[in-house]
Amino acid sequence: MSWIKTILHEVFGLFVDDGSLAILIVLWVAVTGYLLPHFDLAPRWRGVVLFCGLALILVESAVRFARQRKPGA
Repeated sequence: MSWIKTILHEVFGLFVDDGSLAILIVLWVAVTGYLLPHFDLAPRWRGVVLFCGLALILVESAVRFARQRKPGA
């Protein structure tokens, strides 16, 4: 049965390399999907807010990864 667990882990790893990045993206999309309709924003600005949040999450993840892989540190 451990081979099933190994296979599932590998398949999950194909789609999710950084678990915290995936969790933050899902949370940001859920929060903006729930909260933004309650604000009086044009749909264009809702898209901008969604994009900016996702861009910040990606930058944070890249910086964190770069710090972990920094040689000689």
